[in-house]
Amino acid sequence: MRLGVRAHDFGKLPVEELAERIAGKGFSCVQLAPPKAITGFDPDLGRLSPGFACHVKEAFQRHHLQIAVLGCYINLADPDVRQRQRQLDRFKEYLRHARDFGCSVVGTETGSVNPDFSFHPANRGEEAFQTVLGSVRELVEEAERFGVGVGIEGVERYVISDPPRIRRLIDGIGSNNLQIIFDPVNLLSVENYRRQDAIIKESFELFGDRIAILHAKDFVVDGGSLRSVLSGRGMLHYGLLMDLIKARKPDISILMEDTDPETVEDGVRFLRGFFPV
Repeated sequence: MRLGVRAHDFGKLPVEELAERIAGKGFSCVQLAPPKAITGFDPDLGRLSPGFACHVKEAFQRHHLQIAVLGCYINLADPDVRQRQRQLDRFKEYLRHARDFGCSVVGTETGSVNPDFSFHPANRGEEAFQTVLGSVRELVEEAERFGVGVGIEGVERYVISDPPRIRRLIDGIGSNNLQIIFDPVNLLSVENYRRQDAIIKESFELFGDRIAILHAKDFVVDGGSLRSVLSGRGMLHYGLLMDLIKARKPDISILMEDTDPETVEDGVRFLRGFFPV
């Protein structure tokens, strides 16, 4: 079992200290968003270099950690063309340096017609879909040049919001350099969580071959809204999910979310219970 965590859930630290803290919990891989996780990292466009990326990679390797995903979360649907292009350019910079980090996937959600990422009814519409399609196409063209993958994560409140829309995006791009970061909780809402089994099964039917990374968290329904929690503390049907993972995606990197160093061990025990030695 390849179990990992978002690096920034352990704080924003010097890279060596960060890697040591994560490895101390028994993880083998991470999702790394450098501006959120590494002290002193300047996120401005043009500041990445092969040397910096190699320095980070080697620090994690000394602690037997692989960088499974570089996180570069941008708004692919931002209606401000200039602002959207600046975000795309930043993502492309991560794609160009991904291999120097020892990584092959750069990931993002798709965002919203609202620049602040909040839900907008137009997220469900065709214009928003076409904007995201164009953004992803531009990123995938860059990824193809450097032999890496663009990892897209569907989220119920954003433009790419359900399994059929994810499949439509894949078909519209037509490139194996587009991969999927699968987080089943992100596809659920108060309106549809009772259909979670059907949604999980549909996801594997429509794009199981493209799932490159699994995000692992859980959810509860609280006060009329759905809230994410640590794996094993909620209502997600993990038995079904893990049966599909073991059958279709053996040894996939499973990256935990909604963790902190004090509670993460409970989630680790829960997830490892599905993969007895």
